[in-house]
Amino acid sequence: MSERVLALAERTSARLSAIPGVVAVVLGGSRASGAPEPDADLDLGLYYRAAAPPPLARLRALARELSDPGAPADVTDFGAWGPWVVGGAWLTIEGVRVDWIFRELGRVASVLDDCLAGRVTCDYYLGHPHGFHNHYYAAELHYCRPLADPEGAVAALRARVATYPPALRAALIAKYLYDADFMLELARKPAARGDVLHVAGCLFRVAAALVQVLFAANERYTMNEKRALAKTDDFATRPDAFAARVAAILAAPGADARALSASVASLGRLVDETRSLCA
Repeated sequence: MSERVLALAERTSARLSAIPGVVAVVLGGSRASGAPEPDADLDLGLYYRAAAPPPLARLRALARELSDPGAPADVTDFGAWGPWVVGGAWLTIEGVRVDWIFRELGRVASVLDDCLAGRVTCDYYLGHPHGFHNHYYAAELHYCRPLADPEGAVAALRARVATYPPALRAALIAKYLYDADFMLELARKPAARGDVLHVAGCLFRVAAALVQVLFAANERYTMNEKRALAKTDDFATRPDAFAARVAAILAAPGADARALSASVASLGRLVDETRSLCA
């Protein structure tokens, strides 16, 4: 990350953390995990407590003050983006796309309890083709870079996921191998009928499930689907040429029964290889 963008993050964090109710501000996303694209947004996580949230009027006033002239400066209500993403703002500050993302500390702590105990969930969610998995909260904390955390609230949560939880690993492998098998079976008859829409959707779900399995098997956190397939090339535990084979299937699943059935069979072989590696 460039010094200019880091300085912007630190200045913005200082202004946010001065608002009552903002317990911590962290740098998140790919800029925190160390593999950003040149045009990556600057993601700032705002942690607060439900019993004493920061005044929205103060957050909105700061957004208007910091935003570039003519750029949107809207800040949502808490919960406007649903129970997982919660809310925040999409801003442009000094020519940089800056996202504020709300996170409620009590809910985050409860979700971490579930992850550490191997209780995993996935909900349909806009912006996440394979859904929002509860362990994304663990990934966010593991990779984030605290910019303001005077109470040590985020530091305490991060310590809980400093190493990959064994129960989470086992649960993710079990769940997503099962899901892969189920969706693969669900694709077979529609493939034989040439049902492109149904089969293409099933193939994506199977591939995404296998990616979840491999991240867990290699004890690597994942925050979303972006670049997740390519990252599997670096894993010690994976089928040979996994990313290339998945990409080839998804890039051209087929337009008729014969081609669709061949794609289902090819992905089925990857499911079998992945299961053998995780046995």
